[in-house]
Amino acid sequence: MKLLTIETRQYLTYYHSRYQQVRELGVDLYVMNGEGTEDFWPADHYRLVGTKNIDDMIACAKEWHATERFDGVITFSEAAVIAVAAVADALGLPSIGVDAARNSRNKLLMRQAYERAGVPIPAFRFVTDLADALAAGAEFGYPVVLKPTLGAGSHLVYRVDGPAEMAKNFATASDGLRNMFWIDAEADGVDLGPIGLLVESFLDGREYLMEALAWDDEVYLGSVVDRITAEGHSFDDDVHHAPTSLSAEDLARVHHVVRAAAHAQGLRRSAMHAEVRFHDGEPHLLEIAARVGGGGLDLIARLTADYDPIHAVVDVGRGVRPAVRHYWPTGTHITAMCLICDGGVVKNIEVPPEVSESDRVFLLKITARPGDVIRRPPDGNTIFGFLGTTGTSRDDAFDLMTELAGRIIVTLEDN
Repeated sequence: MKLLTIETRQYLTYYHSRYQQVRELGVDLYVMNGEGTEDFWPADHYRLVGTKNIDDMIACAKEWHATERFDGVITFSEAAVIAVAAVADALGLPSIGVDAARNSRNKLLMRQAYERAGVPIPAFRFVTDLADALAAGAEFGYPVVLKPTLGAGSHLVYRVDGPAEMAKNFATASDGLRNMFWIDAEADGVDLGPIGLLVESFLDGREYLMEALAWDDEVYLGSVVDRITAEGHSFDDDVHHAPTSLSAEDLARVHHVVRAAAHAQGLRRSAMHAEVRFHDGEPHLLEIAARVGGGGLDLIARLTADYDPIHAVVDVGRGVRPAVRHYWPTGTHITAMCLICDGGVVKNIEVPPEVSESDRVFLLKITARPGDVIRRPPDGNTIFGFLGTTGTSRDDAFDLMTELAGRIIVTLEDN
């Protein structure tokens, strides 16, 4: 089985661990980057196009496909979802289609699709200047959420509590759009939909994350995770717990809205990452990405729900129905978090043996390296890694996780 995976613009080596998981499933994996470095992957399985122009990427993929005969095209990168759909279409391989990919990438088009289908969502408005943003804030009532239409990883996403904060955050977000990686990394020459900012009404309930699968008329929630973050004014300080605390009744209601939203986006055969938040006791859709979730959500799914999102990506990519069931927890408790430090240039990150060798640590991924720049709000949302622990209960796992996280020392360069 041969699969081609694509990054339009190389994102350091962030996805290497995912690529390794794909290879461990017996896949002969080939990598094509639009823009990136020459030594990213073994030379006989790697192509660097040198440009992220979609026509050039399609031409390179076609030439390679003529000799290798790929069984499918996949990606783990949010910024490559549309490009992969276009490449797969051009190669005559299984694809979610460019329209569904665009709906799944652009938050405005996504919201509009949900609205047409009657899916419960926050009130929203596409804003082009501060006056529009202030008018939306006054109409919806503060707090509101300000976010980019082509965002990812909570970059430039803010809770706004009043007009003064709106003026400050709107200026920061507008400036940030000009060099935001997740926009700059999109393929050139494709219709991305409107690029700008959304103001949304604030949903005041609990948030849940799902690794899900759309297959023809059915949607499966493979795993369900509670977001237990103590929220501030940005949304990147993610702390998760599984198994979910949702009741069977609430889980059924969540499944109903996720299924409706996936079909509204045009997703009929796709691995998905869905986010739902309750408001006034009812589940509302935040978004569905046509890819698996980041961080350690794939590991969490396997441990706590016996569902493998990476295997699902491989199967969907080659047009085979994945092995999946409706959510059924294994009973294993975990908590997991993004590792965050102050902003600056990384000098060194020290992980002591009691962290790296703990048999209760199922997730330890340090993504920053010496010389990397850590940006914190309002300048960015860079994290330096992920940590997850198991336990006999949520509190047991959480207490160990926070203790071990405190032992990881990040040293920054002197200014």
